This record gives sequence, C-alpha cells and structure tokens, in this order.
Amino acid sequence: MITRISTELPRRWSNLVVRLGILLLVISVITIILLSNLYLTQNYSQQKRTEAERELSLYSGRLISELQRISVVPLLLSRDTGLISDINSKDYQLTSQRLISFSDEIRVNSITLLERYGRIVASSDRADLGRNLRGQNFFFNAIRQTGTVFTISDNEKGRRSFFYSRKLEFQGKIIGVIVVEVGLDNLFTTWSANDATIMVTNSEGIVVLSTEQGFLNQSLETALISQPTLTVLERALRATSDWNGAEVDAYIEDQALYRLDTAIPFQGWRLTYLAPFQSVREKVNGVLALGITALALLLALCFYFLSRRATRQSFLFKAESEELRALNDRLSTEITQRERAERNLEVAEASLEQSSKLAALGEMSAAVSHELNQPLAAMRTYLAGAKLLLSRKRPDEALSSFQRIDDLIGRMGTITQQLKSYSRKGSDDLIPVDFKSSVNASISMMAPQLGQQAVEISKSLPDGPVMVMADPVRLEQVIVNLLRNALDAMKGQSERYLQISLTAGEMATLTIQDNGPGIENLDEMFEPFFTTKKPGEGVGLGLAISSSIAKDLDGRLFARNVPPRGAVFEFQLPQLEQKEN
Repeated sequence: MITRISTELPRRWSNLVVRLGILLLVISVITIILLSNLYLTQNYSQQKRTEAERELSLYSGRLISELQRISVVPLLLSRDTGLISDINSKDYQLTSQRLISFSDEIRVNSITLLERYGRIVASSDRADLGRNLRGQNFFFNAIRQTGTVFTISDNEKGRRSFFYSRKLEFQGKIIGVIVVEVGLDNLFTTWSANDATIMVTNSEGIVVLSTEQGFLNQSLETALISQPTLTVLERALRATSDWNGAEVDAYIEDQALYRLDTAIPFQGWRLTYLAPFQSVREKVNGVLALGITALALLLALCFYFLSRRATRQSFLFKAESEELRALNDRLSTEITQRERAERNLEVAEASLEQSSKLAALGEMSAAVSHELNQPLAAMRTYLAGAKLLLSRKRPDEALSSFQRIDDLIGRMGTITQQLKSYSRKGSDDLIPVDFKSSVNASISMMAPQLGQQAVEISKSLPDGPVMVMADPVRLEQVIVNLLRNALDAMKGQSERYLQISLTAGEMATLTIQDNGPGIENLDEMFEPFFTTKKPGEGVGLGLAISSSIAKDLDGRLFARNVPPRGAVFEFQLPQLEQKEN
C-alpha cells in the first residue's frame, strides 16, 4: 500500500505540472496575440487615416472644381446674343437644339431658358417645354438678385437638384432667366464605387449630397444615429470586432468607421468622409493568422497528451443511444399522425371539388339568364308587332316578324353553346365577317329599346365592308352587350346621346360612347359578377363574357371615361387584308 501511494504521488504531480505548463503557454500566446493586435491595429489605422486625409483633399478639390466650372456658364449664356435674339423675337425653333449642344459640351444635367414670367421656352430636355417654373426658388432668386445665383431645390420626385441661374437683360429690362442644373449627383454616384461613405452637409448641418441615398435631407448626427437596431447576435458580433483597440467614430450597416471632416469654401458646406476599418482588419488578421496557427499546433499537441481523458466520457454514448431510441419512438408517432392528416386532406379536397362544381353550375345558370334576356325582349316586341299586323289584315308583314322571331330562337341556341365554351376556353371555326354589317344588325336588334328610351344616335361607318375573322353570332353578341350597357348607363339622363363609329385600319375599331355618368371602377369592369346595377337588374357577366370573346377573336375590349360626362368602349379586331381585283 505504501509503495502504491509513493508511485501515484509523483504521477499526480507530473500531470499537474504538465497541465500548468500548458495553461501558462496558452496564456502567454494569447497575451502576445492581443498585444500584437493592438500594436498592428494602431499602426495600420494611422496609415489608413493618412491615406484618407489625402483622398478627402482630392474629393474636396474635385467638388469645388466642378462647382466653379459650372458657375461661369450662366454668365456666358446670359450674354449670348443668339439666346437674347431668340427670346426677343420669340422664335425658339432652334434654341432647344443649341441648349442640347451646350449641355453635352459642358457636361451638365440640363440647361433651361425661361421667359420673364417663368414659362420654359427652350430646354435641353424637351419634355419640360411649356412648364411654368415661376414659383421655383432658382427663378425667384435670379429675378431678385444680381449676378449668378446658386439654389438647391427638390423636384416632384423628391430628388434634390442643384441649379445655377441668372437673369437675361436687354436694354435694362429683364427678358428671361437661364437655369443650369449641376450634375453633382452623378459625381457622387461615381464616388459610391469606393468603399468609403462621402457626404456633404450645408451650413445648417443637413446632408445635401451623399453616396448613401438614405442619408439625404437629414442631419449628419441623425443619419448616423438612425441606423437599424441591432439584434442580440449582431451586438455580440460587434463586440468581438471592436477588440482591436481602434477608435471607432460611427457604424453603418454594422461596419465600424472612422470619420474625417473638412470645410468647403462654398456656402458653408462641409465634406465628411467615413471609411471602414475593414482593410486595416484584413492586414492585421494576416499577421495574426500566423500566431493563431502556431497556437493551434501547440494546443493540438497538448490535447494529444490529454486525449486519454476521452475514455472517461464513453458513458455519454450510452446516453445518446437512449435519446436516439426516444427520438425514433417520437418519429413513429409523428408518421402515424401525418398519415391521418393526409387522409383528412383527401376528404377535404373531394369536398372542395364538389363545391367548385356547384359554383361553376351557379355561374353558368346566371350567364344563361343574362344572355337570353335580350333576345326574349326582342321576341316579345316582334310578337306584339305581328299580332297588330294580323289584326290589320297584313299577313305578309307579320310573316316577316315571325321570321325574325325564328332567327332569334336560333340565336338563343347558339348563345347557350357559346356560354358552354366560355367555361372551357374553347372556340369554333372562324370565318370572314363584315364588321359593318354586324354593327348594323346589332343596332337593328336593339332598335325597339333605343326608340323606347328616345336615344339620339350618331353613326359614323365606312362606305365599304370592314372584313374580320370572327364568329358572326359571337361578334353580334359583343356589340349588343355594349349597346345594352350604354342604354343602362344613360337611364338617369334627361337627354340621351349615343355615338357609334367604326374605323378601318390594321385594327378595325368599334367605338361606342354614351353620355352617362361614367365608370367608377375601370379596373374591375370586366371581372365576372361585377356590376353597378341594382339587385335584379344584372348579374355582372355581360362585359366579362364580351371580354372573353374579344380575346378568343385575337382582339381587345377596353373602356375609359371622357370628360365632362360619359364613357367610351372600344372593341378592336384585326382587319383582314383586302385583295385587289
């Protein structure tokens, strides 16, 4: 027993010495790495700041150079005899072209010439011609002050623009204002390729130019403070990245930055330069990587001697085996529950399919009712006329009414076939049809309703036929639906006017314009079951079906409002080419 104790004690002391030696080695290496990191970071950071100061001086000089270069342009243009002559003679045919040439040579965003009341008479951007800018600051300041005026203004899109403006005088009178838009945004867009953030603040401390668009129109401090709130993980990552000992002035998108400022001798502006420490960190990490690699090798050697302790942890594998068994049991239970859920899903899908069939059946019934009301109304009118003709001993004319009734019955049968094809997106064979004849036939069919409502019709149809590829019945169906829609829209008007025109071209276009109240929901007009009528007066399928027919015929159907009152429906179909004899 004494011998065993005497041999175990030196062994324990040996193990303890080895462990203490390894611990001291690790502490020494970590200390060396931390001190090296601080020294290298401070050294490289100072070099980076020196480089940034040189770049800041270059950016400041480039900005001042650009402002000074453009500042003389309004002065030269205000003395241009050609511009003065154009504005005196009010002949601006070639003025805009000259301004475009000047703009390209000087490299500015735009050059604009305004007459004395603020209206644009010539511009390098022709889209601005005719606009009145009398209320803009650059116009007002140029009129009131002497010399060239620099103005910052926000346009309609919220973009900040920079202008030099100067009034034009002739014989002591103000005849206009020349405005030059400076392309400083383009300059900063070029600088945005750099990894640094560059900003210009005005005399009030507001950011007027920046490579980061989100900082515009804010104070510099507010822009830096208003960065997104960091999550717990992001704060932890930032804490690990700040151990380098460098002085951090700001953060943008979780990136540490240092800040340099310089004054610009122009209206109290200041240029701020925010550069990241990333390049410094990369250089330091390159040196530290060698030390960390050496530490890893030493630790690996130490772990080799301590690997025998791993045998003591073998019981963990038994615990993991038990956890795997429990996990397998839970997985089996989840599989059973998933199979039960899949069976319930199959039952739900079958119920949904049945509900869809019932909904389709309801839609078809409503469509049939809507589409057959018009022929039935016409048949009632022709039948009343036939009775009257028979009572007056005019059987030949009555037979004509009966023939029309027979035609309408055939039309009703065709409509039911077309409604079936609407749900299947199918189409019958198309034949050449005279669009003009279909328009006249549809107007004739609607003649009783038009006469009953005392509608004044204005028609404009071509002299010759307008041939299109279509199904005659479906074509007339669309026209009748549009006429009926126009009649319904004019019910509340004391006087009713209906303009119908057909124009020929690459697309044959039928235009039907009413003087009703117009359409409130243009985006929903052609949706199924959308209607503005009272309950019982319509189900909202007429225009939806008409739009579907137009698409099947490779055409288009759309609507728009016209001032002061009324709506216009345009039905376009590709016109067939007429062969010359």
